[in-house]
Amino acid sequence: MFNFLSTVLELKNSKAKYPEASVIVLDDSFNTFQHVANCLQTIIPGMNEKRAWDLTIKVDKTGSAEVWRGNLEQAELYHEQLFSKGLTMAPIEKT
Repeated sequence: MFNFLSTVLELKNSKAKYPEASVIVLDDSFNTFQHVANCLQTIIPGMNEKRAWDLTIKVDKTGSAEVWRGNLEQAELYHEQLFSKGLTMAPIEKT
């Protein structure tokens, strides 16, 4: 016999939201504005030059800026790529 309630619950559980995370760049005393902006443009999808510079300035003025938010797996990739270019990164923040 087909159990409708059981099937509905299984479908609901299978659509559980994937974890999301934030990628945050921190201010430091050794990366240039140009380097930070270039890294953001190169690594973060859809990042245009103006947005990259706005975020770079925010990092300098406030000490940090969230440069990307989304799927945890993608966040880990962008975090690692930015870190490998020498940027100072905050730990990934799950949201």
